[in-house]
Amino acid sequence: MPTPDREANRFSARAARYARVGANVGGVAARIAGQRLFGGDDLSSAAALAQALGGLKGPLMKVAQLLATVPDLVPPEYASELAKLQSEAPPMGAAFVTRRLISELGPDWRARFGSFELQPAAAASLGQVHRATLPDGTRLACKLQYPDMQSAVEADLRQLDLLFGLHRRMNPVFDTREISQEIGDRVREELDYEHEARNAELYRGVLDDIPEVRVPAIHRELSTKRLLTMGWLDGEKILTFKAAPVEIRNRLAVAMFKAWWHPVAAIGVIHGDPHLGNYTVFREDGEPAGINLLDYGCIRVFPPKFLGGVVDLYEGLLHDDRDRIVHAYETWGFKRLSADLIDTLNIWARFIYGPLLEDRVRTIADGVAPGEYGRRQAFEVHQELKRKGPVTIPKEFVFMDRAAIGLGSVFLHLDAELNFHRMFQEQIAGFSLEALAERQRQALAAAGHPTSG
Repeated sequence: MPTPDREANRFSARAARYARVGANVGGVAARIAGQRLFGGDDLSSAAALAQALGGLKGPLMKVAQLLATVPDLVPPEYASELAKLQSEAPPMGAAFVTRRLISELGPDWRARFGSFELQPAAAASLGQVHRATLPDGTRLACKLQYPDMQSAVEADLRQLDLLFGLHRRMNPVFDTREISQEIGDRVREELDYEHEARNAELYRGVLDDIPEVRVPAIHRELSTKRLLTMGWLDGEKILTFKAAPVEIRNRLAVAMFKAWWHPVAAIGVIHGDPHLGNYTVFREDGEPAGINLLDYGCIRVFPPKFLGGVVDLYEGLLHDDRDRIVHAYETWGFKRLSADLIDTLNIWARFIYGPLLEDRVRTIADGVAPGEYGRRQAFEVHQELKRKGPVTIPKEFVFMDRAAIGLGSVFLHLDAELNFHRMFQEQIAGFSLEALAERQRQALAAAGHPTSG
């Protein structure tokens, strides 16, 4: 078991790594600035940035991958490099895991389990997952956070601020201040596993009547701020079914649609992390039947009026009602809405809502590769905004757009052919702001959430 001196040395080494990565990122930032001023190779700068960020494992990898999924937030060559980054934090050894469990559950922690595998079954950016059982044999997944993650996250977010500051100076089409704040708020929330437990219980309640989606049970008595114990859900990777018959691929796509849109329409919350590793496929009677939703660290609760804007924009585009479209953008917090800016925003809106507007069976985007979903439209919007002036993107859009793009990419991977219009109409049938607000209030209270965020 590590001694206090060894722990101190480990922390010092980590702090030195943060400083080194900060210097590397700063150096790359200067190089990018120089190339923008005097001409140069953006691709080589993108590779240098990825290399600099690659020196810091853990939360910054999550942030970097997030940046890569928001279309046109960073140039395509940067997005491509950032998307390659993977969290490579070395797993905690058995002795260290034991020490962590003692600190979280007390010296008698082992007596509270039937079994506990000290070697991790899976790794994530902020922690690792262990298989375990209750004394009665119930199977568990125990997510244990890596040490010193709070200091790591704060160091990483400072690097993010540096990158966004560079983005504002070099590419002032978007004011990224609200985006930076939103990412920081959500990543900090992911450090609190008690918060994630409440999120999971929120989803368990709202998806209780959706048999195609399973949510793990939460074991609060075996959970803390840095340990989350859930029921184990057997499942297979969703991409295993890319070549399955179309009826199976469509069945899984319907489950994904309901897993995302039902909580949005019912209680105004979204699952903001579209990483394919957060979904697995469960079987019934040997046949693929639906989706396990596994991770609840990145959940966004929206004010009911924001969801009113979602419906208003949909109805405005469906019926070519410009006043309703403008009202939706105003509800979301867009400022100084000129006719040109509205037309530019509508390019993106018609892309996101396109499959929901057409009453026919179709793919989510014909002839588009999963990794390219949304890129062309985002580039078009970016070019228009260069001509018409900068815009501040309301912070709620970060995870709304990210999740919508991620969901669309899953549909493309599955090559699903569905009537998305009718599925969406089913979700918003009888939509009422007052009813949504009351359902949200009740659901948050039942899950132990203190506020609607």
